[in-house]
Amino acid sequence: MDALDVARWQFGVTTVYHFLFVPLTIGLSVLVAVLQTRWHRTGDPRYLRLTKFYGKLFLINFAMGVVTGIVQEFQFGMNWSDYSRFVGDVFGAPLAIEALLAFFLESTFLGLWIFGWDRLPRRVHLATIWAAALGSTLSAYFILAANSWMQNPVGYRINPDTGRAELTDIVAVLTNKVTLVTFPHTLAGCFLVAGALMVSIALWHLRRPADAPAPAATGTDTPDPESTKAGQDRAAFRFAARFGAWVTLAAAVAVVITGDQQGKIMTEVQPMKMAAAEALYTTEAPASFSVLTVGSLDGSRELFAIKIPYLLSILGTGDPNGQVRGINDLQAQYVSQYGPGGYTPIIPVTYWSFRFMIGLGLAAAAIALWVLWAQRRGRTPTSRWLFRAGLVMPVLPLAANCFGWIFTEMGRQPWVVFGEMLTRDGVSRSVSLPEVLTSFTAFTLVYATLAVVEVRLLLRYARAGLPDVEPAPEPDPGTDDENRPLAFAY
Repeated sequence: MDALDVARWQFGVTTVYHFLFVPLTIGLSVLVAVLQTRWHRTGDPRYLRLTKFYGKLFLINFAMGVVTGIVQEFQFGMNWSDYSRFVGDVFGAPLAIEALLAFFLESTFLGLWIFGWDRLPRRVHLATIWAAALGSTLSAYFILAANSWMQNPVGYRINPDTGRAELTDIVAVLTNKVTLVTFPHTLAGCFLVAGALMVSIALWHLRRPADAPAPAATGTDTPDPESTKAGQDRAAFRFAARFGAWVTLAAAVAVVITGDQQGKIMTEVQPMKMAAAEALYTTEAPASFSVLTVGSLDGSRELFAIKIPYLLSILGTGDPNGQVRGINDLQAQYVSQYGPGGYTPIIPVTYWSFRFMIGLGLAAAAIALWVLWAQRRGRTPTSRWLFRAGLVMPVLPLAANCFGWIFTEMGRQPWVVFGEMLTRDGVSRSVSLPEVLTSFTAFTLVYATLAVVEVRLLLRYARAGLPDVEPAPEPDPGTDDENRPLAFAY
């Protein structure tokens, strides 16, 4: 083990850890905005209670995401200074736009949303959460544009005197074909996570004993008797479970559609990644999709496989008879193109991360279907197995998102910028193995502590249930409310 290995591990751990918060922040911001919009339009207090309930969980997650995101960016200068020197002129542009435009938009309007309850006009206050959600979405776009440049560099030139990549066309960078397919795919994954969390919490509360019994199925969505708080809570959580399940299901469909488009672009610009995802060692036309493949220990050939004919050609090219190039043929091409070396990623990692990504996402969609079936014609879910599945439901799409990013980054190896810079050439040459180990150990301990804090806070406020709220009248601009207590605090 050397400094390069530990630096890669550190970046991988901090990136995956940071991404645990990102999809929930992006997806939940929009869902909270939708809930508040429903309250604004209908005046139904259950939507207001759901807005404040899930809004508090969103804020906890947002705060943790900001902290871990800042630490992640520090690594570019700490462990990857040669990489930063090479790509800084290109990579810095979308990241600067993200910070100066998207993040400030998100954080500014989020502050107005937090402290503007009953102080801002309702319509203005509603606009603040939508502006914050827009900022979160734009932030994702610019960061994905920077990452997509690493997968498919465009809009640049190499300065022969400095050996650095220099930006020549910012529009080309922001409209990279990889960005245009990755962005909707990532957004769909975010809504998959947010919808699953909403379903999970709602199911947990529906399983708790209530003061009033759940109504029998009558063919209509009859709420619990609203003479009790428990009945009102159950009515609200039944809506949240149904709403979250529909969001999860729609997001799963969007993930499949956008993933199909992404696979075709990946086959075009990074054929080795597609071949590694399928453990396809030899070029095939038509190519079969591997359900299960067992390869040799050196990762050079296939020993046993269960396959679906034609499916890989359809996924990679859109043509059932399309050609998909194999690992060995691409390795030979890259040797002749870039010089001697190994240009194959770690096949078991790419193969299984690709399958875990797909399988876990489909499992979350299946639970969402189960929830909708259990609530048909106004029923309240009663199955113990459904409640148990609901407890693990948020973990499934969250893990699927993480495996997706592991596949994306590990499938690009050994390149840190595809075709331009090898990962081994991007590490800081002045950082020793003990120094990297020290920072890696420190970050891991701090992140473990933050994980405990995050989980405890989320569980605490999720278990607390819906808050008691009384919709206040529209604020009077001429009224002095200096001493009025906060309407929303955390």
